[in-house]
Amino acid sequence: MDYVAHRGYAEEFPENTLSAFRGAAASADWIEFDVRRCGSGELVVCHDGTLERLADDERTVGCTPWSELRTVEVLGSGETIPRLDDALDAIPPDVGVQIELKELDTAADVLAATADHDNPAILISFSPLALREAREADPDAPLGYVLHDGIYGDDPELGIDTAANLGCEAVHMYYATGSEPAVVEYAHDHGLAVQTAVPEAGPTEGVLETCRTAGVDRLSTDERPEH
Repeated sequence: MDYVAHRGYAEEFPENTLSAFRGAAASADWIEFDVRRCGSGELVVCHDGTLERLADDERTVGCTPWSELRTVEVLGSGETIPRLDDALDAIPPDVGVQIELKELDTAADVLAATADHDNPAILISFSPLALREAREADPDAPLGYVLHDGIYGDDPELGIDTAANLGCEAVHMYYATGSEPAVVEYAHDHGLAVQTAVPEAGPTEGVLETCRTAGVDRLSTDERPEH
């Protein structure tokens, strides 16, 4: 089972920053981060659409030019929001990257950026439209569909069917459904790898063993597993 550093192990490092990616790369098989466009058009690594949570700033990322965004401090850490190219440069080529598309009209440029690096790369999204754009930009691009629990929590098989129809190679699920052996088996039967996010308790040995027993392929976590 591979370990995925969610936002660069966000419980241990300032999320989605270069220091997080460098720190996570020492132990993670994959590093997951979020990409959106800033006001001047550059692709930047930021989960939220606004700067309120990260910096107590009322501006939106999409309306803030890079010349200003580059100085925004993340969670009082001294670290700043990076551009996509800088994030990719910070991650060793043997560590995979999972890039979550937070907006439409970004997939082609994200794929162009990953083509300049040797890291294994997969584009993921909650949005089928964003994944469709990625597929149109590159018919062979590895894709992962993130299942919104509010939509697929009671019917994960429908989400798995959708992922397969989108031509994805992986499906990403929350722990409650993604750790169920029957659900994992259904996904595997559809040719999909399964990535599961850990519950609030974190990557305890019990959580790890449950996921291993269920056949989970990748485990996404905000902190490094001890085992």
